[in-house]
Amino acid sequence: MQVIQKSSTDFLYQQVIAFIEGQLQQGVIRAGDKLPSLRKLSKQFEISVPTVKQAYIELERQGVVSARPQSGYYLKAQQARTLKPRPALWQASSPVEVKCRSLIEQVYDAVHLPNSIQLGVSNPVNAHPPDKTLARLMRSVISKVAEKAVSYGPVNGDPKLRNQLAFRHQELGVAVVANDIVITNGAQEALSIALQCVAQVGDIIAIESPCFFGIIELIESLGMRAIEVYTCTEDGVGFVELEKTIKQHNVKACVFSTAINNPLGSMMTDRQRQAMVNLLEKNNIPLIEDDVYSDLYFTEQRPKPAQFYSQKGLVLTCSSFSKTAAPGYRIGWLISPTFEEKAKQIKRAQSCSTAMLQQWTLTQYLLTGEYDRHLSVLRKKLRYNCERMRALVAEYFPPEVCISKPQGGSVLWVRCRSHVKTQTIFTQAIAQGINFAPGAIFSLSGKYQNYMRISFGVQWQDDIEQAIEKLGKLVYSYPEVES
Repeated sequence: MQVIQKSSTDFLYQQVIAFIEGQLQQGVIRAGDKLPSLRKLSKQFEISVPTVKQAYIELERQGVVSARPQSGYYLKAQQARTLKPRPALWQASSPVEVKCRSLIEQVYDAVHLPNSIQLGVSNPVNAHPPDKTLARLMRSVISKVAEKAVSYGPVNGDPKLRNQLAFRHQELGVAVVANDIVITNGAQEALSIALQCVAQVGDIIAIESPCFFGIIELIESLGMRAIEVYTCTEDGVGFVELEKTIKQHNVKACVFSTAINNPLGSMMTDRQRQAMVNLLEKNNIPLIEDDVYSDLYFTEQRPKPAQFYSQKGLVLTCSSFSKTAAPGYRIGWLISPTFEEKAKQIKRAQSCSTAMLQQWTLTQYLLTGEYDRHLSVLRKKLRYNCERMRALVAEYFPPEVCISKPQGGSVLWVRCRSHVKTQTIFTQAIAQGINFAPGAIFSLSGKYQNYMRISFGVQWQDDIEQAIEKLGKLVYSYPEVES
């Protein structure tokens, strides 16, 4: 139906805006959706491309849409109150032993409950599983390697896979060779080895706050103490706060996700990352970089690894394919040119080697170029899911709730009113077949009781919206004073 009236007193571009707004109100387009191309609307309404572009630019100025280079215009989440930095409210903590195992166990157990909506696990691959491609490649590998598929491999991993990983980091400007890399059983083993390379029982480890609970539990298991450092919802680890922590405490190492924090989705600029590395190396403090989300960026370019800025070799990079391709394969890696020999020794003592069949399959995945094509699609789907999930939370949760605006990854960090205890809501949600991650497990000092982490790394279906609506009702119904 023709909706543009050239005889109208309204400017043509204003009528295009009205059309888009009408599509939004009718539910034809939703947060995260790509708007029709300039040429398509130009042809549909028989108006010029510049007129349509003028309308889109005005919608972008109003914050309704966002432009993505070489992609087009996308509808942004509406009415979502973005979670802003709150450094003035930050309360510094002292190093403590980590004790939050019980709640973490409940969260892990909930992940495996049958017929539940999985919003509690950060599994980005769910949004675009590459299982068929990997299965095909694995069959091909098995036909070639025969009995070698079940044999032990080198302690530091398959040479071809290490070469491929080295090439990828060299493309980012990092001076790394295959011998600097140790293949591990996921990033968690890489982090464990890295910590043991630079610290001992009782040592103080600086972590982000909030911090991925797996790191908190790992530090606990190694008998080390952790100290939280303020982490901005937008720019990552606070430089001033880190500097104060280093002056006041004998910090032996730092474990940070400088590119895409979990659960905030925040990301340091390259300049901020360089300044942080310079500060740490000036004080001879190793940085263990948890780099598992760096390939899932929503920005125009992938962030530079902290390793790129190291002058003293005190940066140890930990990553894996778990968040980008195959969580069940448990293939990760540790890059530590300075600590490579010690890392191999610890790896040999801990697990001897990593499954070769999965390594060979992923090597082929990289060599064929299919991994990079998969990443391109995965990033687009996650970005789309992010906008849709923010819009749903804004629609169904109380208006006081604030939502993070991640620059990558697969999770939202949601702040409820201060009296709300999300651990209580977690129990209620489980009973309704929904899980999320309560904020308390992302701190070792009792912070974030009124926060929750919700994953948008999902296959989008109607039950996702229904789950968010149910969660919103639980937050709405939370009593003003806990009984």
